Amino acid sequence: MELATYETEGFFDELFTASGQPRSIAQPLIERINQMPPGEMRRRQTAADRVLYQMGITFTVYNEERTTERVLPFDIIPRMIEARDWVRIESGLRQRIEALNLFIQDVYNDQKILKDGVIPTELVLSSAAYRPQCVGFTPPKGIWCHITGTDLVRDGDGVLYVLEDNMRCPSGVSYVLENRQILKRTFPGAFSTMKIQPVDDYPDRLFETLVSLAPTHVDAPSVAVLTPGIFNSAYFEHSYLAKQMGVELVEGHDLIVKDDWVFMRTTRGLERVDVIYRRIDDDFLDPKSFRPDSLLGVPGIMDAYKKGRVALANAPGTGIADDKAIYAYVHKIIKYYLDQDAILPNVPTYLCSDPKDREYVLANLDKLVVKAVNESGGYGMLVGPHATQEERAVFAEKIKGAPRNFIAQPTLSLSRAPTLVNGHIEGRHVDLRPYILYSNPIYVMPGGLTRVALRKGSLVVNSSQGGGSKDTWVLQD
Repeated sequence: MELATYETEGFFDELFTASGQPRSIAQPLIERINQMPPGEMRRRQTAADRVLYQMGITFTVYNEERTTERVLPFDIIPRMIEARDWVRIESGLRQRIEALNLFIQDVYNDQKILKDGVIPTELVLSSAAYRPQCVGFTPPKGIWCHITGTDLVRDGDGVLYVLEDNMRCPSGVSYVLENRQILKRTFPGAFSTMKIQPVDDYPDRLFETLVSLAPTHVDAPSVAVLTPGIFNSAYFEHSYLAKQMGVELVEGHDLIVKDDWVFMRTTRGLERVDVIYRRIDDDFLDPKSFRPDSLLGVPGIMDAYKKGRVALANAPGTGIADDKAIYAYVHKIIKYYLDQDAILPNVPTYLCSDPKDREYVLANLDKLVVKAVNESGGYGMLVGPHATQEERAVFAEKIKGAPRNFIAQPTLSLSRAPTLVNGHIEGRHVDLRPYILYSNPIYVMPGGLTRVALRKGSLVVNSSQGGGSKDTWVLQD
């Protein structure tokens, strides 16, 4: 098979060393692949694609002309992480989420970090994700960010960085679970001989996390997943998680608030709901508190929430912690609240709201990646080295017109991993999104979603921009 002649081409590779030798953790798998007869890997990839199609494992892509539902591209060659490396990643993510949760609580209450000048007050209060409706409020158990997906990248030297935090409605965990099931069928021998940490218990852990948020007077909490509906890009995941947890999947019109309690309409009449895993953005959650034109949310649900009659995960207002401008201060946030140095470093970040940073960014657009602070999915982004002069000029005007809305980062030489492309194996750039549940203790799924930039040379791994995914194997000691 082509792995015998695979070349890293000067990039840091997740499975091979710079000299082209398999890393020790990948040796058993690579030997198995190299021993396969010609065409066997392609046959197994085709079988995996067929399973994905039959199971309807899809996502939705939006553009100006039409909305398209697609099967998420999946590559059967897994990414692998050593146990000792994972220990550091896990510790760093727990530290980060704990500090960010304290930051959100502080920002909506005492605002000590702002008064002490650690973060500019205007930067926080001017954020599109800041919610005045949450001022003075403390959610159940003081937890705001119950489910987080943090994006990690490795640069050309093999150093692991946090690229960004996703604390509102992080998606993708359903693909992790399905990818694992498919890989167990694709490489059954590897799973029988290699010690790979399991991910299958995530739905149970998620359910336990949600149940723990229920009002104290409720003996048997009722949990529901709130979705915007079938046209949402992550609807497959909403329905999948609801099914795996054994809870109801509801839309806004399925719920009603009466006397500050939340009820679900059923064929048996109204039934109370105690905990809601909401996959709806803040703006659309409650037309009485946020956007009055929202048809997706539940009128009055914020009043019920503030009175402790229902729990919401994630808490409204968490988006302030994944504003890409706030991201630049996370190392200071960790130091301020935990008195610790950050275990996982940030990618160096320039704030276009800062005159000095903005001057540098505008002079170096051909070298930087520029991101809109409140966009996701690869939208609102300029990859300077791959952009035209005209595209850079357009972004320069955007930055000058609304500098608070943009940050910039160096263009990293992202690590790569062997990927089956059009029947043969080539290196493709990857990132990693582990999922964290703020339970007791904080749980970090071992591995997470490895996203792959399937277009040759591309650094954009988002599924909406042509990316795919891999299974992620974290080995045990």
